[in-house]
Amino acid sequence: MDLPETRLSRVIDPALTRIAKTLGVIWVVLMLVIVINVIARYAFSVGRIEFEELQWHLYSIGFMLALGYGLISDSHIRVDVFHVKLSPRTQYWVDFYGNVLLVIPFTLVVLWYGWDFLAYSFSIGEISASPGGLPYRWFIKSMLVIGFLLLLLASISRLSRLIARLFDDGS
Repeated sequence: MDLPETRLSRVIDPALTRIAKTLGVIWVVLMLVIVINVIARYAFSVGRIEFEELQWHLYSIGFMLALGYGLISDSHIRVDVFHVKLSPRTQYWVDFYGNVLLVIPFTLVVLWYGWDFLAYSFSIGEISASPGGLPYRWFIKSMLVIGFLLLLLASISRLSRLIARLFDDGS
């Protein structure tokens, strides 16, 4: 979708892009952890729960912190079977209402409950229930809150661009 930049999107979009590009390192580290874990398990018959948990921690960090970038870059999944058959103006309206009625309310609900989820984990010093698992479980739970906060910012940025397209330029 060809959307105009707004003052808000010129601040939010580059920040989310920098975060997403920085996260590229996580995928390399994740692959190294997977390779080390596979070699240790199958070549040396040594399984380490730390590697298993580190894998899903790294994947979660990469996924959650890149959600917002997926929205601002318009690379998120949509039901293209229907979307491509709509006129550009109708596509903008669908995107507008999708953000206003679905994305923003959903992110606010997740942030509301996610904050308590994180705060409780931090307050009890939650660690992995697995023997030899990773400590600081609150850290990975914080990715839920941070990721959805970034998604909320991305949605607000996208909404500002949609408003500019739908209302400001008269198209």
